Amino acid sequence: MNALYYPFHLCHVQTLQQLLANYKQIHFRDYMALQLTPLVGTTAFSDRMGDAHQDLVHIGRIVQGHNVSGPMSPDVISAVNRDLRDSHWRALFHQALQQDFRFQRGLFDISQLSHTGNPQTPATPIVVELIQADWEDIPYQVETIQALSRTLFSAKNDAHYEYGFALIKTAAALVYTIHLCQHLCLTAITDSQAHHRLLMRTAERDGLELPNACVQRKGY
Repeated sequence: MNALYYPFHLCHVQTLQQLLANYKQIHFRDYMALQLTPLVGTTAFSDRMGDAHQDLVHIGRIVQGHNVSGPMSPDVISAVNRDLRDSHWRALFHQALQQDFRFQRGLFDISQLSHTGNPQTPATPIVVELIQADWEDIPYQVETIQALSRTLFSAKNDAHYEYGFALIKTAAALVYTIHLCQHLCLTAITDSQAHHRLLMRTAERDGLELPNACVQRKGY
């Protein structure tokens, strides 16, 4: 059996050990540099999982280089919008945003997520604002955030943009996971319970037969 690690392009070495114990090949995507508009997007990182495990790349246990960067195709935008319209999916997303610091760290600049006291409480005002309950029910589509990205933001619009772009990045990463798994006949595998639940919801809603497993992180 072969698997695709998601939603990130790197995983912890202890997670890698668990994956290698259960799968013949582990596939890794490159960093997802999502281009929201021709002028707005995320910046790519060139590092790959195999940089520190070249022996595993050489013998074929790690397969890397799957490109998920650039502008979203119409099919990807449609799939992302289905997630963003789904109240159940949105509830799972917002719960993870409120309770899972690792989920936050995957969406926002880590320099914005310094802590004071409680290690689960972000100190950054915008992140504190975005975990409030009101955001869960605000309608979003890809086109909404594309339009916001073309304007000068007030403080309120800036928060709307950050929340909406976080939704899009999360959904797009899962859409690309589905596409790669279907195209390459891979099992989706993660060590993020939040992303596992979100992908399960998408597959259930859309009637997809997608093997999807979650390994447990213990002590790391």
